[in-house]
Amino acid sequence: MKTNEQLFRILIEDGFSKGDTSVFNKYTSPDFIEHQHGINPQNVEGVKKGINSLHNSFPDFSLTIEDLVSDGDKVWGRLTGRGTHKKQFGPMPPSNKKYEITVIDIMRFKEEKLIEHWGVADRLSLMEQLGMKPPPKMIMKILSKLHK
Repeated sequence: MKTNEQLFRILIEDGFSKGDTSVFNKYTSPDFIEHQHGINPQNVEGVKKGINSLHNSFPDFSLTIEDLVSDGDKVWGRLTGRGTHKKQFGPMPPSNKKYEITVIDIMRFKEEKLIEHWGVADRLSLMEQLGMKPPPKMIMKILSKLHK
């Protein structure tokens, strides 16, 4: 029997870092719900599609678990994501730039199966490190709306 922390490690290290999406077939409930913004569809197929896309754009993509905390049926992880931008990523052509960002993942398990996932990656830092920065006027416009 695997602990929730062991399952978290398998899904991150084998699934995300190594790109072995078959671990999601083995350790994900049919009722799984994905809560991470940008994953479409918000189910296990969407997660696998996202992993394949990351490994296509960043062939050396990896996640390193820095901290892990578990409480009941949930496991929280602070991770470091790394990679080199070798192929098209969304609207961004390859830059060959390396990046390193913080990622927070929360997984909820039931009966040794992943039933929910929340993920938050520091996308602004990723875009900055890859050279995609919003124009200064756009930033000022956004900030002025926030302070109203």
